[in-house]
Amino acid sequence: MQDKRILVTGGAGFIGSNLANRLAPDNSVIAVDDTYLGTPENLDDAVKFVEASVVNGDFPVDVDVVFHLAALSSRNMHENDPQRGCRVNVEGFVNTVERARNAGCDTVVYASTSSIYGSRTEPSPERMDVEAHTAYEASKLARERYAEYYANHHEMTVAGLRFFSVYQGFCGNEEHKGQYANTVAQFADAIANGEVPELFGDGTQTRDFTHVSDVVRACELAADHELTDVYNVGTEEAYSFNEMVAMINDALGTDIDPEYIECPFDGYVHDTMADYSKFHEATGWEPKIDFKEGVELVCDPYLDS
Repeated sequence: MQDKRILVTGGAGFIGSNLANRLAPDNSVIAVDDTYLGTPENLDDAVKFVEASVVNGDFPVDVDVVFHLAALSSRNMHENDPQRGCRVNVEGFVNTVERARNAGCDTVVYASTSSIYGSRTEPSPERMDVEAHTAYEASKLARERYAEYYANHHEMTVAGLRFFSVYQGFCGNEEHKGQYANTVAQFADAIANGEVPELFGDGTQTRDFTHVSDVVRACELAADHELTDVYNVGTEEAYSFNEMVAMINDALGTDIDPEYIECPFDGYVHDTMADYSKFHEATGWEPKIDFKEGVELVCDPYLDS
């Protein structure tokens, strides 16, 4: 992507800042963020930062492409305040897309979620039936329906990406998320500091861990190919939390065993795995960083400190 005017909402957050920084050398990039889960410190100097809320903020929308990543990005945030979650994840989506459409933009790529697939040990294809069991999932499904409306009624190009367990590490741009960061980041930071990570149940739950660099590349490709529909972005590989902790210990040269605690959440998703064949067929995308390399990338900065 070159010589485009680009808006990234949630642009100072974890995924958004990585995307904004990737695109800034060849494009004019504006990052909008209310700094709840993001910080402008994540952004390179070439990115223009605007502090505003996607719900009611006044932010630039005279762009060629919108990457809408702003969201309350976990089930816990939503269950604590469902009304706020709805405002940010649903109303914020509609507000951003509607304002951009009125300004002449017809290309949107937005974040959905793999959580809607529930617990599955087999790869989850986009065509399978999905349900909302949490307010977070309901908000992302609402986005998908509104995206369908904008594609069908306004003939916009609107692609939703269902991300699978995106990580980078606290030494990347994920630290500001704190307790809401990916477990890879949290556990690596704990172990590197001599602390014991807490795992729910017996640690056999699995996730399709996807490195953020692969995710931002997917976002760019979705816009470049002018896709409309929903697509999975994952690796088609799953690792247990026990395996993850062992890999972190190997990477750090430590030997810290986790503590197993009772899961405090009803409806906790035990297993996830993507089927990314649809997105691969549309764009040629495939993940470049396997989980072993990804864990090493998370851990390497701790070895240098």
